[in-house]
Amino acid sequence: MRHDTGKDRYFPWLATEFHLDDRFWSDTVMLYSTIHPSPFGPLHLASDGSHLVGLWMEGQKYFGGCVTGDLVPQDDLPLFIQTRQWLDQYFAGEQPAIASLPLEPSGSSFRKAVWALLCEIPYGETTTYGEIARAVANRTNLPSMSSQAVGGAVGHNPISIIIPCHRVVGRNGSLTGYAGGLAKKVQLLEHEGAMLPLFHIPSKGTAL
Repeated sequence: MRHDTGKDRYFPWLATEFHLDDRFWSDTVMLYSTIHPSPFGPLHLASDGSHLVGLWMEGQKYFGGCVTGDLVPQDDLPLFIQTRQWLDQYFAGEQPAIASLPLEPSGSSFRKAVWALLCEIPYGETTTYGEIARAVANRTNLPSMSSQAVGGAVGHNPISIIIPCHRVVGRNGSLTGYAGGLAKKVQLLEHEGAMLPLFHIPSKGTAL
């Protein structure tokens, strides 16, 4: 997996101190929403007005998990227009830069560290939960990090597709652990040209 030494420039939401407390968007913060059509069905977008804070597929696990207040529909928000353009380019087969969008995913600094690493996985490539666990341990000066903890963070990614959690697979090629559903994970990897013959859907359990 490629590591970007300029991560602080591209991911300002990455905490400088490592701790495990969770932060959620509360009802004291005005949040806006819109729905964007896609080949994968309606995509639900959420924003604080200047940052994208959520993108969920219809029926996705942990749908809206980082939001505790009400969302105000506002289709013409400039940030939503920018995000729609990004998504349209992506589904047209282009490779828009993640850094071109102002993202502000809400979560613990551990989860943010994992999400930042997801943003470094190039188009057309994949990585494993174990590789991310080792990278998080290195960046946070910890002796080790469990793949299961990383799997939890990957599964709770609040900005699907753009923060590419679908590019993470099990160590044996198992296509496990995607909140949007394994069928959509396969479709996304196929769309990006990243599906390999060794990848498979597990019959039961996980293989992180």
